[in-house]
Amino acid sequence: MWQVTKRWLKASGAEFWLPLPFVAIAFWVGSSFLMAQELQQPQIAKNKLQADTQLKATVSVNILLINAVINRKEGTTQVAVETAEPILKRLELELPMTDATQIEAAIAQELQLSRQNVRQLVRYEIVE
Repeated sequence: MWQVTKRWLKASGAEFWLPLPFVAIAFWVGSSFLMAQELQQPQIAKNKLQADTQLKATVSVNILLINAVINRKEGTTQVAVETAEPILKRLELELPMTDATQIEAAIAQELQLSRQNVRQLVRYEIVE
């Protein structure tokens, strides 16, 4: 009887396939154990990532025109900056002020330009 079973297992290929699930389970248990051991070890990082800082990006662009629409009823100013750059064609800002000198100062600070340059480029439109 054993000889017949052995021949049948060999002929059908089950001799190879039957132990495969046991090998897979053993591999899974072993790798889980090793992974748990590795994850429990403290890791010392040489370079630490600092997430509480903000980076300020500066972009040098060729500004063509600055349009400022002052809405006195809402107390805000919508600023549209037109550039000659193909990547950054238009930049929009909303400022919580309506005084022209404050607007020019805020635009100069935001675009890192002098107030004189801003004064030459800016065009105002007042909405009541």
